[in-house]
Amino acid sequence: MNAVFAGSDTEGLADELRDRGASVAVVDGVVNRPALEEAGVVDADLYVLTDVAQATSIVVARDLNPDIRVVTYTDESLPEFVSGQQVLGMDPALFDAETVAEELTAETDTDG
Repeated sequence: MNAVFAGSDTEGLADELRDRGASVAVVDGVVNRPALEEAGVVDADLYVLTDVAQATSIVVARDLNPDIRVVTYTDESLPEFVSGQQVLGMDPALFDAETVAEELTAETDTDG
């Protein structure tokens, strides 16, 4: 599984994904089109966002890769303009990083 991770990782989700065999590229700073392209979102299976202030990146990621699975890992709500996008929202207060990584990598393993 190839994943692109954007935002802070205070919960350690990127490392948990790596521990389960995922290749994780991290976008530091502003998550714009060039940054997503450089991180490999075009060929990625998964895009994880932890900073809702960068929610426009969800639309950009989907434009670059319509089949990418998008997961937000934050306790904040996404802005209304993203509501039309298919996004799996996970709250760190309810789901620890280990559980989220296990589920995300297990689904990829069974999908193909």
